[in-house]
Amino acid sequence: MFKSLQARKYFYVILPLFIGSIISYLDRVNVAFAALSMNQDMGFSAEEYGMGAGILFFGYMLFGVPGTLIAERRGPRSWLAVILVVWGVVLAFMAFMQNATQFYILRFLLGALEASFFPVVYAVIMPRWFNTKERPAAMSLFLSSMLLSGVIGAPLAGWLLDVSIWGLKGWQTLFILEAIPAVVLGIAYLYWLPNSPKDAVWLSSEEKELLTQEYEQEVAAKNSVRKFTIWESCKNKKVLKLAGIYFLWMTGFWGFNFWMPTALKAVSGWSNTQMGWLIAIPMTIAFFGFNLWGMSSSKSGEKRWHMALPLFLGAIAMGAGPFVTNPWMSLVLVSLSALGLYVGLGIWWSYPTTFLSGSAAAAATSLINSIGLISGWVGPYVTGYMKNATGSFQGAYIGMAISVAIAGLFILTLDNGVATGNTEKKHDAMQDVKNA
Repeated sequence: MFKSLQARKYFYVILPLFIGSIISYLDRVNVAFAALSMNQDMGFSAEEYGMGAGILFFGYMLFGVPGTLIAERRGPRSWLAVILVVWGVVLAFMAFMQNATQFYILRFLLGALEASFFPVVYAVIMPRWFNTKERPAAMSLFLSSMLLSGVIGAPLAGWLLDVSIWGLKGWQTLFILEAIPAVVLGIAYLYWLPNSPKDAVWLSSEEKELLTQEYEQEVAAKNSVRKFTIWESCKNKKVLKLAGIYFLWMTGFWGFNFWMPTALKAVSGWSNTQMGWLIAIPMTIAFFGFNLWGMSSSKSGEKRWHMALPLFLGAIAMGAGPFVTNPWMSLVLVSLSALGLYVGLGIWWSYPTTFLSGSAAAAATSLINSIGLISGWVGPYVTGYMKNATGSFQGAYIGMAISVAIAGLFILTLDNGVATGNTEKKHDAMQDVKNA
C-alpha cells in the first residue's frame, strides 16, 4: 500500500494504536459528560462523583506494572486485544448501575483493564518500531489521539445526553455505544497489529533486519552504560523523580478534564449540545499544537523546555479560569489550559526509554504511569470536595495550577534525554537506508 517504510510503520503500527487510544480516552472521560445528567438521575453529590471519576486510577496503580510486563514477555498484540474486549464489556455495564457503590466498582475495574494499554505502547511497542530521534514525533502523533477523541467525543456525548434510545436515558446510551468500538478493535488487533518487526508480513526481509538491528543496538548501548533489572529500575531515583513530576502534572490534567465541562457550563449556561460542540474547539487547537510541538522536539533533540513551557502556560490559564465570568473568555482560557496540559505529553513519554529498555523500561514506565495517575483520583476528588465546601471552583483550580507549575519547574532539573553513546549517529545512518 505504501512504498515508504515510515509510512507503513505509521499505518500498521501507529494507526491501530491511535484508534485504541481514542477509544480508551473516550471510555475513561465520557463520565465527565455523563455527569451533566447522570449525577442528578443517580443522586450523586459532587464528592461522590469525584470519587467515582477518580477511583479508576487506583485500578491503574495496581495493575499497570504486571500487565505491561506480561505484554513485554508474551507479546503486546494478544494482551491489548484481551483488555480492549473486556473493558468494553465493563463500560457497557455502567449503563445499568444502580448506586454509588456499583459506580465505584465498575470504574475501578475499567481502570484495572485500561492500566497497561498506554505503558505497553510507550515502553514495549514504540521502541521496537521507532528509534530515539523518531520517538517524540511518533509518540506525539499517537497521543494527539486524546485530543481528537475530544473533538469527536464532545459533540457526540453532548448530543447523546439529550437523546433517548431503546428506552434508555442519554447517559446510559452513551456508555453502551462507546463500549462497542472497544470490543470490535480488540478483535481487530489480532489481525492488524504485529508484535514486532519480525512478525510483520508487510516488511521485506531487509526491512525486518534493519528495524530489529536498530532496536538491538539501542538496547545494547543503554546496557553498556547500565543494565537495570526490573527492581532496580523501579527504585531508581530518576524513575521515582519522573513519577513525582507526573503526579503533579496529572493532578491538574485530570482535575481539568473531569470537571471542565461542569465548570464551563456553570459560567456559560450553554446547553449540553452547545457544550459538546464548543469544547471541540480547545481540543482541536491542542490537537494541532500536539503534533507540531512533537515534531519540533524530534527535529531539535530538545525535551526539557518542550515539556516545561506548555505547563507554565497551562498553569497560568487554569489559575485565571475560575475568576472569569464572560463565557467566551472562559472558553479561551480553557483552550489555553488544554494546549498547555496536553502538548508536552508525547515528548514526556519518549523520555523513559532514552535510558531504559526491555522489561526494565516496561516496569518503570508503568510505575511512573501508575504513581502519576493516583492524581487521577486526587484531582477530581479534591475538586469536587472543595466545590462542595466553598461553592466555587476557584480554590481547586488555583491548587491544580500550582501543581502543574511545580511539575514544569522540576522538569527543568532533568537532563535532556539524548540518546546514549553513538546511537544518534547509528540512527542517522539507518535513516539514510530507510529513505533510500
